[in-house]
Amino acid sequence: MTSHPYYDPEVRAYLESQPSLGTVNSDTLESARNSRLLRNEGVLLSDEVERVDHYIPGLDGHEVRVRVHSVKRSGELKPALYWTHGGGYVLGAPEQDDDRFDRWCQRFGLVGAAVQYRLAPEHPYPSGLEDSYAGLKWLKEHGESVGVDVNRIGIGGPSAGGGMAAALALLVRDRGEFEIDYQLLIYPMIDDTRTTTTAGWNVPIWDPESNYFGWSSYLGDLFGTEDVPSHAAPSRESDLSNLPTTFIMTGSLDGFADEDIEYAKRLNHAGVPVELHVYPGAPHGFDGFAAQTAVAKQARSDINNFLARMLESD
Repeated sequence: MTSHPYYDPEVRAYLESQPSLGTVNSDTLESARNSRLLRNEGVLLSDEVERVDHYIPGLDGHEVRVRVHSVKRSGELKPALYWTHGGGYVLGAPEQDDDRFDRWCQRFGLVGAAVQYRLAPEHPYPSGLEDSYAGLKWLKEHGESVGVDVNRIGIGGPSAGGGMAAALALLVRDRGEFEIDYQLLIYPMIDDTRTTTTAGWNVPIWDPESNYFGWSSYLGDLFGTEDVPSHAAPSRESDLSNLPTTFIMTGSLDGFADEDIEYAKRLNHAGVPVELHVYPGAPHGFDGFAAQTAVAKQARSDINNFLARMLESD
């Protein structure tokens, strides 16, 4: 490590008090996937929100699961937030965000739609992205059947889910079949080259070895070549114009900090309304594992304020 970044002491204490996911690689992938799923057990969910899984046709007949969250007994059409979960492109499931949508559905009166995209290395790019696009297209075309105002849909996600959402925004723009309102990118994983200063730091969550494994798994034969498309790694996109209003957040101790800050800068240069937040001393995932710290509360407040603005009625 060539520099010594600041580490928020409150966050550090929380991290040291809990089991760590550790490095994710081919040897630890199965256990990491299991631990990720186990974290969803024991979470108390609201009786006011219903969660219904819908199975829709995806690419080449593959079935895609979209988990729809909505407040019970609500008749009018509502804006929706389409969500791609985190997990380095190799872990995760929509259920890990059940509690997030419990809060947001009740606070903002929105419908949440979280997609289960296929995971690498078993299913490298573009499988996960095409699954995500299929789910979003279904929501745009059939959303009224699940209580969605199809003219008011934003997208978002954390980590690899933030990278998937950023790629999805590019794909939506380039295919031109429909539009989205905004993108909410929480410490997105968007740069496969991993050449920035922060990408080389020995960070406490999602270290360089894990990042190498995630990208090499997701890109498959494309990894390490100059043939990686921007729909796989959004940092490679040269033209960021005509993208929707964007929120980007990252911790200063996150391995993705440099790539996220740079992406926000380039969005700004391209004329995209962009809001960037960098939280001092915060590592990857801090708003989850250290939710009660001051910096995590600030991050959630900033996200909530952005969503409130995006969801205001015309």
